[in-house]
Amino acid sequence: MAFTRATGKHRRPSTSRRGTARAAGVAALAGSGVVGSLAAPALAAEPAASRTGLTPVVTLGDVVADRIDAQAAAQHEAARVAAEAAARKAAEQAARERAAEEAEKARAEQERAAREAERKRLNTFVSPIPGSYVSTAYQSGGAIWSSGSHTGIDFHAASGTPVHSVGVGTVVEAGWGGAYGNQVVIKMHDGTYTQYAHLSSIAVSVGQEVAAGEQIGLSGATGNVTGAHLHFEARMSADYGSDLDPVAYLRSHGVNI
Repeated sequence: MAFTRATGKHRRPSTSRRGTARAAGVAALAGSGVVGSLAAPALAAEPAASRTGLTPVVTLGDVVADRIDAQAAAQHEAARVAAEAAARKAAEQAARERAAEEAEKARAEQERAAREAERKRLNTFVSPIPGSYVSTAYQSGGAIWSSGSHTGIDFHAASGTPVHSVGVGTVVEAGWGGAYGNQVVIKMHDGTYTQYAHLSSIAVSVGQEVAAGEQIGLSGATGNVTGAHLHFEARMSADYGSDLDPVAYLRSHGVNI
């Protein structure tokens, strides 16, 4: 019986063809840059292709894959650390901005409260003798007054009754005032003046700042009087003859008498 040599697709590739295929696979990996970073000793340590077939290519692929995985993991970790650092930085910046906004709001509120307190302080007026009443009206006529009429109002008060500044101002006169006896004249914060006369004693001095309700002396009967009381005037200036209606003046500042 005669035998024929196998041919076609069942024929096993020759040794030279297998070697060529392995070489082509390695060349493809090298050309793609996958194995470009591997050192020559790693390649030299691989078994000869003629003895192991595709083993060198497979082993080389495993090394490259491991290195790629390690690089990817390192890059992922670096990205995670960077993202966390960026998040912390953003959170810290947001916290600083919130703190700055809250501090600014607190400062603005303090300033607003201070302005309101100052406005209230400057606009607070009181009666010179709380609980007293007017015993002699403004512009009352009579020979007792040199001008022929009363230039202020008289508050009923026994000698020694505390007398208070009606508002915020600066003392411009404090001493003897002739017919007014012991007197105090105060320039108010709005530019008007108030006078307190016939005092038995004076508790302030020129240049002193006074507040609404601050005691400036005691009522008495000094000067040209017939009995103890407080003579009170509102004026346009510190001088006699520039008087305003004291009742209207006090009422315009919220003091009912």
